[in-house]
Amino acid sequence: MKTVFSYLSSYKARMAFGLFLKAVGTFAELVLPLIMAYMIDDVAPTQNALALSLWGAAMLVCAVAALVGNVTANRMASRVARDTTTRLRNDLFAKILSLSARQIDEVTLPSLVSRLSSDTYNVHNMIGMMQRLGIRAPILLVGGVALTFTVDPVLALVLLFTVPVLTIIVVFVSKRGIGLYTRLQRSVDSMVRKVRDDYTGIRVIKALSKTEYESETFRKINEEVVANETKAGVTMGVTNPLMNAVLNLGMAAVIFVGAYRVSAGRVKVGDIIAFTSYFTIILNAVISVSRIFVNFSKGGASAKRIGAILELPRDLIPVPEEKKAEDDAFIRFDHVSFSYNGAPALTDISFSLKKGESLGVIGATGCGKSTLVALLLRFYDVDKGKITIDGKDVRAYGAELCEKFGVVFQSDFLMAASVKENIGFERELTDEQIERAAEYAKADKFIRAHEGYEGMLTARGANFSGGQKQRLLIARALASSPEILVLDDSSSALDYKTDAQLRKTLLQNLPETTIIMIAQRISSVKFADKILVLDGGKAVGLGSDEELMRTCEVYRRIYASQHEGGEAYDGI
Repeated sequence: MKTVFSYLSSYKARMAFGLFLKAVGTFAELVLPLIMAYMIDDVAPTQNALALSLWGAAMLVCAVAALVGNVTANRMASRVARDTTTRLRNDLFAKILSLSARQIDEVTLPSLVSRLSSDTYNVHNMIGMMQRLGIRAPILLVGGVALTFTVDPVLALVLLFTVPVLTIIVVFVSKRGIGLYTRLQRSVDSMVRKVRDDYTGIRVIKALSKTEYESETFRKINEEVVANETKAGVTMGVTNPLMNAVLNLGMAAVIFVGAYRVSAGRVKVGDIIAFTSYFTIILNAVISVSRIFVNFSKGGASAKRIGAILELPRDLIPVPEEKKAEDDAFIRFDHVSFSYNGAPALTDISFSLKKGESLGVIGATGCGKSTLVALLLRFYDVDKGKITIDGKDVRAYGAELCEKFGVVFQSDFLMAASVKENIGFERELTDEQIERAAEYAKADKFIRAHEGYEGMLTARGANFSGGQKQRLLIARALASSPEILVLDDSSSALDYKTDAQLRKTLLQNLPETTIIMIAQRISSVKFADKILVLDGGKAVGLGSDEELMRTCEVYRRIYASQHEGGEAYDGI
């Protein structure tokens, strides 16, 4: 929470002036019952019209001061809350983008979405309310109680007996509230995760007739959210009625005692009216205090969750390297091993590629093909071994590392924007570069037939076929003329003929680009200078297609399974 509140330091002067105005308006409001009591008991009996007018004008001045001060202070509080939350949300978003893949895996994407949306909203409400009521409610409460002593000390003491009880209620409830709202936000994370998964797989869910199952699963998660919200709401909501009950009992005692004192001539009627007015003020202040603690509990829980992300240490910091090693290889994996939370993904992987060479990576699902690319891009750091690009350890690169790559990931995305915007991706590329990349990716023809480069894509490119989307993604990767092109299962939706034509175009037009292609089909990688065969995270074969057919049993089994019953199209 300390991290979140540090954002308020930039607005100290504005907050101080706003709180000053709020205090002036609140004190003006507190004076009104005293003036009213004086007018009833001392001015009205004299029937002095001038005095009554003057004191009435004084009440009007106080009322206007209270209105102007409170309204102005509220507007300033809203601006501070708005500006603080804007900065906080921007910094949180930037921090999320800078997190390593391992950190994102630990926090989870749904939780990050929840923290960026509902948690920042809760913090916004907390900051605004703390300024609007944080100074007003205590002044009304303490000032109201203090001024009741000036009216009648005996009656004030009767009312004062309620203060310890009120304090115990507030402390107990607010202490439980933060824990309950933290649990609530965790269940909201689960609901966001479920909604995201179902939205992504809506077509599969419908195709497999699993809508009822998914609805039932969502209902259970929703019931958990409702249960946690109800528990938190009931716990915090009990504050208001309990406080009202305690104060009303105190007020009943005040009226009972006050009646005897009026009849005994020790208290005037105007004092009783002023006292009831102050009771109303105190009651409203107590209600405001309860609202403050509800919002503070909710906002405090959210602030801790946001602070936990902002305080995450920077991962994958560039490691200084004294001297770039002399290496004839452009890319080298040197005995690389890696595991996800202790589960081995790659074990002792070694290979090298010269600039302009191509590497095909093939193997069964889950054998570590995509992990190999993630390590090359330094989404994760290796557990053992070393990866170098142009003789330099990838851990010694900064932001310039990813600038070397053009990548199509296994699960990539397209924006609901124009074809040109999807290929250019805000990289200040010329129309010529974009169109050339589309031609290389065999996408230019269908793009022009589909409203051209200014034509719009729907969400996730749903108005294009799977093969067309893959070619758009390949065009995006090629557009910036990368030194290294990584295609992670990016031709799975292409027919054999188009796949072969694409490979031929890449070889002819990108002689200086080092290509790494991950695929399930042998026909997609057999053109490569080298083919790496993975099995269970281990390299069981490395060489050309002809060499592997002679030396690698796993490669031969893959070939046999894919060619059984007929030859696949071989365009090269």
